Amino acid sequence: MNKRVIIIILDSLGVGYMEDASDYHPLDVGANTFYHILDTVPSLNIPNLEKLGINKILHHPKLKNVDHIASYGVLNLMHQGADSFEGHNEIMGTKPKKTYLAPFAEHINHVKLALEDQGYKVNIPNSDLPYLLVNDLVVVADNIETDYGQIYNVSAPLDYIPFDEVLKIGRCVRHHVKVNRVIVLGGENVTPEHLQRSVERREDGLVGVNSPKSNVYKQGYQVRHLGFGISPEKQLPTLAKNGGMEVSLIGKMQDIIYCKGANRFPGVDTEQVMKDIIQEMDRVKKGVIAATVQETDLAGHAQNPVRYANRIEMVDQYLPEILRKMTDQDLLMISADHGNDPTIGHNQHTREKTYLLAYHKKLSPANIGERKTLSDIAATSADYLGLRNTENGSSFLHLMQKGKEETD
Repeated sequence: MNKRVIIIILDSLGVGYMEDASDYHPLDVGANTFYHILDTVPSLNIPNLEKLGINKILHHPKLKNVDHIASYGVLNLMHQGADSFEGHNEIMGTKPKKTYLAPFAEHINHVKLALEDQGYKVNIPNSDLPYLLVNDLVVVADNIETDYGQIYNVSAPLDYIPFDEVLKIGRCVRHHVKVNRVIVLGGENVTPEHLQRSVERREDGLVGVNSPKSNVYKQGYQVRHLGFGISPEKQLPTLAKNGGMEVSLIGKMQDIIYCKGANRFPGVDTEQVMKDIIQEMDRVKKGVIAATVQETDLAGHAQNPVRYANRIEMVDQYLPEILRKMTDQDLLMISADHGNDPTIGHNQHTREKTYLLAYHKKLSPANIGERKTLSDIAATSADYLGLRNTENGSSFLHLMQKGKEETD
């Protein structure tokens, strides 16, 4: 049988702060990204998500309680904090590892020496804003868009240096630090001077490039995430590929998830991401199609609920065509990786549970409850496709099948 799993992640579309938020993220207490966007933008129109059953989770008075067609539930984050890289790898079946947290200032001299040993010219241009400038082009500093001390960025103007060379610098940094992630990124039509002018200090003291302000996302954007403790061979995409299936990774998903031999479709634009999903549904006969809509998260960082709502609506508008193209052998899952409540009062990710909608034409909707980890998406997908178990997660396929039995 030509079974397929289609996974769509709306980056940062959380549905309520986790119980441990007061311990890890006290500023996130009260966060509920999806609910608060509906509060703030009452014109938000999402009839297809309503049809799937989103209000079985949100219970928002603005939404209709229609007869829903999808199974539904809520997923907790197993990873620390609220991070896209950790979240995506957890979604694909990785058990989160405890990582070392430290601002880049603690490692700046060590990393500077390591890069100089590799022959790079390295300096600290501004002692008041401690970051490294490599070969007068590349900025190595904290990531100021996520949790304190979790991520370092290696940012570059790609009109002046090839991305492969930036990646070499990033790998050297990765080798000498133990934080969760090193992100290597760059864009075209960005000058070295503008990149450096985009370096700023966050309220908690972190120093780094304000990536949206630097314009790296606007033209020729390239990125590679260098993680800590990730085993691709135990994740859904590689298990599927090794099982003789096709794997297509779309949008931010292909930035983060490594799978040798996967079809990759980079892109940030939401409409293009949705079109790529539909294109791959026409082409892929058996396997995994996994995509991430990133512009929702960018709207959260910009604290712009109207823009956020617009991106959710665009996804909703493409859902009828996706549902129409689904065969009786397809399993569709729609979820998120954390929260980013644009109304909470800060512009960082929020530690929130995520919703889950799971639809199969031959299975009746079921309440799959509150789950311990995002990895249940991968575990269920692997179960459905007849693959080996992922490293982490528990399948809820039996709950969906039970729903069918109860209506037969």
